[in-house]
Amino acid sequence: MDIPRAPVNKKRRRTLYALGGVAGLVIVTVALSRLKPAAPSVDRATLVIDTVKQGAMVRDVRGPGSLTPESPTFISAVTSGRVDRVYLRPGAKVQPNTVLLEMSNPDVELQALSADQQVSAAEAALVTLHTSLDNQRLTQEGVVAQARLAFLDAERNAMAAESLAQRGLIASFDLSKARDQVGVARSQVDIEQRRLAVIAGSVDSQITLQKAQIEKLRAISRFQQGRIASMHVTAGAAGVLQDLNLEAGQWVQAGQQLAEVVEPSRLKAVLRIAETQAAEVAPLQEAAIDTRNGIVPGHVVRMDPSAQNGTVAVDVAFDGPLPQGSRSDLSVEGTITIERLANVTYVGRPAYGQSNSTVGLFKLVEGGRYAVRANVQLGRTSVNSVEVLSGLKPGDVVVLSDMSRYDAVDRVKLD
Repeated sequence: MDIPRAPVNKKRRRTLYALGGVAGLVIVTVALSRLKPAAPSVDRATLVIDTVKQGAMVRDVRGPGSLTPESPTFISAVTSGRVDRVYLRPGAKVQPNTVLLEMSNPDVELQALSADQQVSAAEAALVTLHTSLDNQRLTQEGVVAQARLAFLDAERNAMAAESLAQRGLIASFDLSKARDQVGVARSQVDIEQRRLAVIAGSVDSQITLQKAQIEKLRAISRFQQGRIASMHVTAGAAGVLQDLNLEAGQWVQAGQQLAEVVEPSRLKAVLRIAETQAAEVAPLQEAAIDTRNGIVPGHVVRMDPSAQNGTVAVDVAFDGPLPQGSRSDLSVEGTITIERLANVTYVGRPAYGQSNSTVGLFKLVEGGRYAVRANVQLGRTSVNSVEVLSGLKPGDVVVLSDMSRYDAVDRVKLD
């Protein structure tokens, strides 16, 4: 027989179902909140990855530059003039006496003729001075001879007066007069002889002064002739004509640069090193210059005392022959060795991070499937490597690329 059952309370059932659903939703929400967010994916092919190493590390700096002549010969115009003819153009090989161009200036030629005329006039004046001085000397010698003759006559007259006075045939007044005439004649002889000595002594000084004047005028004449000769412009040194941009008929001013001659075998490299890296560059440091046709060793010889546009000019002398085709103004790239570290931990230089700083680098884990952030303390830096002080050990593999877009996460997945 059928057993009667109590009716089910549907309202209670609905309440239980609702409570169960809420409890399940809470449990799922709590579970989801405790899950870590999924690591963002990064394409491995776009990353620069390197392995931390232990050993010798070379610190160096690098910069672009160009080849520059060590001692170029600049040819300037000694005098202004018009270019009459240009014989050679840049690139030609020249010798010291090779004529590059010819100039002319009528005013310079006229000044040279005037200087020659002044020299001739001074030489003629010297001849006239010689003649005049000789005549003065001869005339004075005649005066001295006449004075000596008068002195001898006065002596004879005095002796005769003495003889007559002893015999009482002449008055004492006449005797005294005869004696006085002897003294006057003697004084006249002395005066004329001193005058002759003065004339003879002045001859050499007057001649010397006139000769000095002639030498000055000759020097002026040689200078003027040199100005004329300078208008036949020569190279002045053996090498290659680097610059000559003049045309026939062009007027140039005195002091204007006409040409430049360089020796292709005597070139140096001038590198532009960033001012932040140039602090440790010093003379005699080793360098390697890439001429795009070979690498040539060299050494630092000079540093510019000032910086321009954020770089410092560094002169590098070559220690070996330059490759074929090297020439002035050729673009090069140079690397200067700062120091060699014997046994340090180092890795390739990351895209960001300065020396003696702490940066976050992603280190590969789990067989390279993931990368986690590690705080790394960097030490001394080089062009392509950086010293690792802490945070990494030899054998660790790290990402060197710029990962700033993932600053918000500490873990990425490598695809």
